[in-house]
Amino acid sequence: MAAMALSFFVSRAPPTPSSASSSTAALHKHLGFNCCQIAAGRSVKQLQAVKQTAHFSPATAPLVVQPVASRRCTLTGKRANNGYKVSFSNHRTKKLQGVNLQYKRLWWEDGKRFVKLRISTKAMKTIEKKGLDAMAKEAGINLHEY
Repeated sequence: MAAMALSFFVSRAPPTPSSASSSTAALHKHLGFNCCQIAAGRSVKQLQAVKQTAHFSPATAPLVVQPVASRRCTLTGKRANNGYKVSFSNHRTKKLQGVNLQYKRLWWEDGKRFVKLRISTKAMKTIEKKGLDAMAKEAGINLHEY
């Protein structure tokens, strides 16, 4: 990705002397940041859009951030457990025992609509037993936000 971004900006850079080191320095001066910052999670289109704005600084350039959902059950609070994988020779290596989380659409009777929650399979069984409202009340969750 950095090579693509670099080739894009090289075509827009002002003409520079033929020596490689001076052309790189001139490119950095023209861009306002160095090549490692180009590859710091920014896409070519974002860098192009940011460069065209009047008030550009590397600190204000947008980063490509993927939203990552926490691996935690919204109703029970269950999360991953640290454990060991034990071989026959009793050699222990650390492993993470994840929770079986599922995105589930559940019918909420009081709201007369579906709510989409990320819950564990254990929570699914508990919802069948107690009900969604009781579980949400115990967890302190406002179902209007989901």
